Amino acid sequence: MDRATEIAHRVLPAAGSEWPLSEIGRGIAVQHAANVIRNELISAIDVSVKIKQLPNGQGLPLPSKAHASDAGIDLRAAEDFVLYPGQAMLVPTGFAIELPDGFEAQVRPRSGLAVKHSITVLNSPGTIDSGYRGEVKVLMINHGLDLVTFFRGDRIAQMVVQRVLHVVMEPVVELGETERGTGGFGSSGTK
Repeated sequence: MDRATEIAHRVLPAAGSEWPLSEIGRGIAVQHAANVIRNELISAIDVSVKIKQLPNGQGLPLPSKAHASDAGIDLRAAEDFVLYPGQAMLVPTGFAIELPDGFEAQVRPRSGLAVKHSITVLNSPGTIDSGYRGEVKVLMINHGLDLVTFFRGDRIAQMVVQRVLHVVMEPVVELGETERGTGGFGSSGTK
């Protein structure tokens, strides 16, 4: 039994001990096996992010998840503020982070603030690069009709840390053709 078939037998359910695979079937099985193994490895890795509490963040809890299975880490306001209808404001969080190379942090809106008050995060998701060492701030906007008051320590956004692929731009004269082509910005309709 070759290595590809051995991996496929280990990862994929087989009807019996002998599982003949065609070349195409073996290729699909190997791709699936590689994806399963990659996902298992990724899910088993904890990423360490260094955090520095700044003077304006003293006394605030460090950013954390509300539930262990949450993707987002809650961010809190480091000061009291009021958002008037139509107003945008850069809100400090009282901490700075050091992300490992190959990772980014994305600042995203909280769904409860969006639903209840029409408040969201501009430039969402806001990207924090691994080389940035300044204070994490949240660019908030009030799309609602009422002013909303926030107090120091209120949860105002969430941050998701994820891996970033290293991308090399390859200049070409022509791009490959697709069924979609250059259609965009609503070209597929709403129905």
